[in-house]
Amino acid sequence: MQKQIIKAGIIGGAGYTGGELIRILINHPYVDLIFVNSKSNAGNKLSKIHQDLLGETELLFSEEINSDIDVLFLCVGHGDARKYLTSNNISDHIRIIDLSQDFRLNCQNNIGSKDFIYGLPELNKKEITHAKNIANPGCFATALQLGLLPLAKEKLLKDIYSVGITGSTGAGQSLSETSHFSWRTNNIQAYKSLQHQHIKEVHQSLSSLQKDSVPEIKFVPWRGDFAKGIFITSQLKCEATLEDVIKYYKAFYEAHPFVHISDVPISMKQVINTNKCAIQLEKEGNDLVVHSTIDNLIKGASGQAVQNMNIMFGLNETEGLRLKATGF
Repeated sequence: MQKQIIKAGIIGGAGYTGGELIRILINHPYVDLIFVNSKSNAGNKLSKIHQDLLGETELLFSEEINSDIDVLFLCVGHGDARKYLTSNNISDHIRIIDLSQDFRLNCQNNIGSKDFIYGLPELNKKEITHAKNIANPGCFATALQLGLLPLAKEKLLKDIYSVGITGSTGAGQSLSETSHFSWRTNNIQAYKSLQHQHIKEVHQSLSSLQKDSVPEIKFVPWRGDFAKGIFITSQLKCEATLEDVIKYYKAFYEAHPFVHISDVPISMKQVINTNKCAIQLEKEGNDLVVHSTIDNLIKGASGQAVQNMNIMFGLNETEGLRLKATGF
């Protein structure tokens, strides 16, 4: 049976997540990218802003919004997705995948008649299958959750101490003091220690498995001297043997094609430019260490959004996402 062609539109296509989303969708076998909206770039070729698209597409940025689509991706700033949906009447037949943080928490996951499902496929695949609208998870949140979900399922989470480092693209495309090359190069810095905005959605997901006994996550994020990627290390007390913990992880992710448990040390380059998450486990006595790494713009944003789209429309979730890592 021939699979349907999904007509897609993007709001806010000039930034990093918009650029990655375009790259994936124009090569997706079952997607027709109808428009990419950017008021400031209307009339320009996509390749003028995303220069790696030279020769890949002749599509222009549009100021108009074509309603003849099946799915709309919102690649706008935090707070702007809710404003956009308030100001624009988007037909209920159009499915929405929002890449901002506006609808991720259960206490704020709706607007008007539109309800949003939290789009972490490794946790909510069944719900995503029937969803009309998706709140795409945050990048740090994705890496943290994928590293901890199997422990939550086994009710093994105790005090969690996590550190994570991310590349400059995590700060968005707008220039700031800490995204200047001269500041970023040969430099790292901790920021938002113990108060990063993604912690709430992580706690929400872990609580859905371990219920009321999920401990506080003490998370310190770092700005790193590189462009793409996230590497998380979480440490907690665990009395189970390493062999048993590895079994829990492999069983939890057995049906999830993008999460891979490694028996040897992992590195960030294994996942850059892919929708993969690599996880490695270490244990000394009762101290368990969980390493998890993803590409912040793909599995942490645009790739996961396409994974969610695939599931929503009944496609194999890997369609358009068999991407090779840089590796070197």
